[in-house]
Amino acid sequence: MKVLVTGAGGQLGRALLARVPEGAQVLGLSSRDLDITDAGAVAAIIARERPGLVLNAAAYTAVDQAESDPQRAAAVNDRGVANLIAGAEAVGARVAHVSTDFVFAGDAAHAYAPDAQTGPLGIYGATKLAGERRLRANDLCLRTAWVYAARGRNFVRTMLRLMAERAEVGVVADQIGSPTCADDLADALWRLALSGSAGVFHFTNSGVASWYDFAVAIRDEGMRAGLLAETAARVEPIATADYPTPARRPAFSVLDTRKTAAALGEAPRHWRHALIDTLERIEPDD
Repeated sequence: MKVLVTGAGGQLGRALLARVPEGAQVLGLSSRDLDITDAGAVAAIIARERPGLVLNAAAYTAVDQAESDPQRAAAVNDRGVANLIAGAEAVGARVAHVSTDFVFAGDAAHAYAPDAQTGPLGIYGATKLAGERRLRANDLCLRTAWVYAARGRNFVRTMLRLMAERAEVGVVADQIGSPTCADDLADALWRLALSGSAGVFHFTNSGVASWYDFAVAIRDEGMRAGLLAETAARVEPIATADYPTPARRPAFSVLDTRKTAAALGEAPRHWRHALIDTLERIEPDD
């Protein structure tokens, strides 16, 4: 099958291109190659390439900046998806789209199922939810959370840098979720998309942590991997209120992945195992 991957320059896009299944013929396009907000450009490249599947890993992910730039966030996360769907419709292609835990309010007492009530707290989540609603019945939406990789800008790499530079790092301890390795997410997305799965699915690595728990694990495993010295920064828990940001974050972002596990025939591996594997492959700053 011919597959068009958008957002190929991001951490998930790179993981998708590095893990192409046998039999898939892939064209990866970064934001420099294709601006999905340009309806004409999207229509032209899809008409030219005629893929059977479009994997959309392109997104506006600057959560705080979105609060002051809602037009750009909506252009990418909502209307960009509409452009891809229109192009796919013209050539009979399906779309597999990646979304986020930020479509939820974060006030649940248990993991969010794919059909749980949404309620985004800010512009980023609202525009991602709007993009989801553009999808057709035969398209795939895969929500995820707390994604990181061995390359790019993400929490793991930021923590490694700060822990090497400072004596102490304060990390929020009252936001709960499930860290997700981009490689594992890419594998799940490929498998669901190529199997013809449609509708809304959730994928994260298994297990639950606060950002503080995650940071402590990064420090401990980073020292074991030789990425941090024994004198690496102490990690101190802080409250969300102690670290104000323009955008509100969901306090509880745990996603119910049982539907995905059933479709794939296996549960995701634990987030700490995925973290250890990723730390072994950390690359120099881009």
